[in-house]
Amino acid sequence: MAILWEQSFAPFLVLTLVLGGGAAWMTGQALARGWRPASRVALYMLLLGLAVRFFHWSLGGGTLIAPWYYLVDTAILVAISLLSWRFKRTQQMVHQYPWLYRRTGPLTWTTKEAGPAHDLPGNRDARKPAST
Repeated sequence: MAILWEQSFAPFLVLTLVLGGGAAWMTGQALARGWRPASRVALYMLLLGLAVRFFHWSLGGGTLIAPWYYLVDTAILVAISLLSWRFKRTQQMVHQYPWLYRRTGPLTWTTKEAGPAHDLPGNRDARKPAST
């Protein structure tokens, strides 16, 4: 017995990381596509954690009710799904609002700096005199 897996590393790798992690990645992206908040991701991962524990019991010969391993599996699934949610949300913000945001990394974006568009003749704010 180890801290992260119950029997051996192979069932943990296949059931938690590959099957559960793949489902968590897809769930995070689906929730981000629907503009759902990140808090909803954690709620769905609590349910997916139960399914992963069931797979460990039925396919890997582990125990069904193991609170510690449920918490470990669920924490890993939450981390994977939040990572995919943030990755997809960054893509959405940069592609849907290209005039407002630019990508600064795979998980981050920032507002674009005011450029020459603010100096156009039709822009009223550019023609206001500076107050002293």
